[in-house]
Amino acid sequence: MENKTEQKQYATSHYLHYPEGEFPPYLAYGFRPIFLLLAPYIIFLILMWSLMYSGVISIPFIGDMLSWHIYEFLYGVGTAGIMAFLFTGLPELFPGVVPMVGKRLQYVVALWVAGRVSFWFMDILGVYVVAIINLALVVWIIVWAFKPVVLDPLQRHSSIAYTIVGLFLIEIWFFASKANLVETSALEILKVALGGFMVLELLALRRVNMESMNEILEDEGVDDVFVAKPPRYNLAIFTVALFTFVEFFFPDNSTLGWIGFAAAAAILGILNDFILEDTNILLKPFTLFMMSIIVLMSLGYGFMGYDYLNDNIYGVNHFRHFLTTGVFGLSFFMVMIIISTVHTGRHLKANFWIWLSVILIIVATFMRALIPFYEEHMMTLSAVSAVLWAIPFGIYIKLYFKFLLSPRADGIPG
Repeated sequence: MENKTEQKQYATSHYLHYPEGEFPPYLAYGFRPIFLLLAPYIIFLILMWSLMYSGVISIPFIGDMLSWHIYEFLYGVGTAGIMAFLFTGLPELFPGVVPMVGKRLQYVVALWVAGRVSFWFMDILGVYVVAIINLALVVWIIVWAFKPVVLDPLQRHSSIAYTIVGLFLIEIWFFASKANLVETSALEILKVALGGFMVLELLALRRVNMESMNEILEDEGVDDVFVAKPPRYNLAIFTVALFTFVEFFFPDNSTLGWIGFAAAAAILGILNDFILEDTNILLKPFTLFMMSIIVLMSLGYGFMGYDYLNDNIYGVNHFRHFLTTGVFGLSFFMVMIIISTVHTGRHLKANFWIWLSVILIIVATFMRALIPFYEEHMMTLSAVSAVLWAIPFGIYIKLYFKFLLSPRADGIPG
């Protein structure tokens, strides 16, 4: 196994291929403009949804409000996350890949913005126009990543590429449904998409956990290495995919209860990675933060399994918020914190505001996911949950936008 110095040299070797020229800080690396736009958009999305869901406002040009809400959080926010992950990670994982900067980066981010605006006005622009804009963005990402990832002889990260292609095909399916070209309902397709995004979450978490935990161990001078064991993640991915498959083809089948429990147990098994042989990292802040994402995902599949064994008496879609509000929300927040810190040349340290943000996202998740047990307070719980969930991304704007708008602290390009 490579020692930490060799790993660090390998991880930073991509700066040898950084394009020549002067670039403003906000276009100096792939994650910068994406996070600058994504954090405010997440806040705007959740608050708008809360106002629409509660009936405070009505937007006449959004016909299918629920599909709009789910699609924008999955594919609108999710595609931005994929872009940030790939634009930051591929040059690092595959030395020789030229980092995405400058006008090239500006154009692809502008295409993402066009996709978001167009989807809001789909009832006016038409399904085909909106589909072309949004699908073109994913095609561009896949083509850009194809050579380094899919043609890699070792196939080290091809699973991420194949999952993104799968999500792209599901997105085509979704737009086909909206255009009445297929009979499957858009909401059923979006459930399949959520399962696909959970698979992608697990694949990405394995890599993010490795980077963040080893970064902390190195900063603290700990002579130990964190390794995310592939078999544990593969088992979790298999059970999540199986649950998604059975739920689509055999909805309301009680077998889903046991598959949900199996998925919950397999996902919890990933926590064993955080038990190192020579070093106790269990009480370190970022360990607890990253473990919380895994626990929330396990709770999501466990509660959905429980509901299916009880003939769906609680409304299994409420429990799905453990995956959306919880896993999606907390993983995006943590990845934004980690990348905005490490890849701007700073050391990864926990502080009061990160702790507060993580707690708020977890509290918001439980308030939203456990509504079936307090249905008489549904509107209040939904509204308060939305506000609590939005606050951490406001904190991110306050604390980290200055990093995104400034050159790297260590003087390296990017």
